[in-house]
Amino acid sequence: MKSIISGLHLKFAEKTWNETFQLVRRCMDKPKDESKPCQPLVRSLERLQEVVTVSSMNTMRSRLEMIAKQQGMGFHITEATCYLTADLFYLEVVLLPCGGAKEVKVAPHGGFPVPSESLLQPLRSKHFAEFSGKLAGLFTQYNIPGDNFSESKLKLFASLQCLWKDLEQISHLPRLPKDSDPQSDMINNGRIGCLIAGKEDSPMKIQFYITPTDGMKTSDLRKTCQVFKGPSTIVAFPQKIPTFVVEEMTDTESVLQAAQVTVGASDVTHMLQMASVILQPPQLDAQGHPVFLTLSEAPHEALPACFLLKLQPAIPMMLSFVKKLSQITDVAIPDVDLQWAPLPKLLMRRSHANSHGETLDEQDIICTVPLPGGVMHSYILPGDAWEVPALRGTVVDSVPFTHPARVPALLDLLRHQCAINTLLKSCIISQCAGTDLACDLHFEVLPESETSFSVTFHRPDADSLAVLLVNVSGLHQITCTLFGAGIGEASLDEYLSTVMKRFMSVPVTLRTLYSKLEKITSAPLSPSRPATTEAENDHSAPSSTAVTDTNGALTTLSQSAAVPEVSFSVSGSPVDKSELSELLPEINTSPAVNPYLFDPVGVFSHWMTNSGQLSELT
Repeated sequence: MKSIISGLHLKFAEKTWNETFQLVRRCMDKPKDESKPCQPLVRSLERLQEVVTVSSMNTMRSRLEMIAKQQGMGFHITEATCYLTADLFYLEVVLLPCGGAKEVKVAPHGGFPVPSESLLQPLRSKHFAEFSGKLAGLFTQYNIPGDNFSESKLKLFASLQCLWKDLEQISHLPRLPKDSDPQSDMINNGRIGCLIAGKEDSPMKIQFYITPTDGMKTSDLRKTCQVFKGPSTIVAFPQKIPTFVVEEMTDTESVLQAAQVTVGASDVTHMLQMASVILQPPQLDAQGHPVFLTLSEAPHEALPACFLLKLQPAIPMMLSFVKKLSQITDVAIPDVDLQWAPLPKLLMRRSHANSHGETLDEQDIICTVPLPGGVMHSYILPGDAWEVPALRGTVVDSVPFTHPARVPALLDLLRHQCAINTLLKSCIISQCAGTDLACDLHFEVLPESETSFSVTFHRPDADSLAVLLVNVSGLHQITCTLFGAGIGEASLDEYLSTVMKRFMSVPVTLRTLYSKLEKITSAPLSPSRPATTEAENDHSAPSSTAVTDTNGALTTLSQSAAVPEVSFSVSGSPVDKSELSELLPEINTSPAVNPYLFDPVGVFSHWMTNSGQLSELT
């Protein structure tokens, strides 16, 4: 055996790498098992090609052939041109004598070759791993369900192209802007978001949600609350956002949510368009929505597939939102692989790399969130409260549909869920890497409904608790209401709602609130605003909001202290008690049923005592 190896060494000692490649290739062309190539030889050839510099046309051909086979594609050569072929598309690569790439074209089935700059640049730079990754994405784009070159596969491909054209028409219809930033306005408010048209070498993609911090200038941040100019009922708010808010938001990483428009196999046959379903010329109804034809009014085919919005990344969604998706599309979302869990835990899992959290009893979630200036917030999300079946969620990676008219409603619902997720993630995502962090402020986040939650905290201006209720009715319908003894100003709620909508961050909003409460405490009393004695407060009849205790009984948190029989001055005008009451928010005092049976004072103080941060809050 040693003599044989020595003979082989002598025989190939002066051979070139190309001759070695040819030898391995000849061995691969004649495998013992005709059904598959010899894997050791395949791995040997791949390793050889990865270390050899591509400096000739032959070495480039060998490298392209290896990449094509790794992707399951065919490979053919005609003079200086290589063809990488699949069922519904092929690549045409024109080579130079030195082994460089002169041109790369992509041709869909039945179409003409179109130059592709995104595929040409990696080949010119000899970045073959990048080229292979882009080719894999292209292969996925044309991965239409069905047998090779079957009639149904070709019809699905044609139907998808019709859908792309209709969505592109919708994106060009006129609409009124809602945001000063054109990019954010198109993404968050466009009928179908910001549409990136599908091309021969890239799929159609829709960007439909982005957090407001992306591209936001510092000057824009500081102008956010200038609507609150002049004195308010009790205390004048500043005209500029505090510096710490600007620092926090400029350092925050934006989140961009997108969806790829494609098709997927279905166990049920669906009617899919084979032509445009937009009325020509395009028209808008009274609500500003495009007018569509029904599938029965346009050419269509019954096919075992449906269109898909492949979410990038996948979105954790609550059960009620998943059901609404199916109600919009009349297509059931397969629940075979869906795994249900409390929404905060799903959000934390998907942000595990960037979060620092711990659990008290493997149910409660406690996370620390740092803010500029060395301030540290601690947030607790009690597991029992979030375990309610109606608030459990699952991660959705694709949404099936059959008609382009469903896309705007689907995107609005996805945006709604993204808004809820963004606010909750702001409480549980931390950039901290250490443990045993000393926190300055502590908050408890509880669900109140499928679209609202409350934050309980210790007030900086009094030895009592306050509750901030956050209601998310939609992406642009976010309201904050503050409950607590002696707190009851509509303009403060409006101010907090503006900050929350602008920055989509619970910690930033709460730190802003803390700053306001501290200023209210330290502000000197106006001559027209005499102090109310403790005895007067004790005998007043404050408005209240209902909070259930552990026994299901109702406890009240005072919304506003009674107004004494004196005159107040608003911008120099006297206001009596009856007029001032109209400026205060109405509080619903009717009995409410809270399914979570939570006593905010008891649980919050128990948690604070156990954590060693505070002995007692009563």
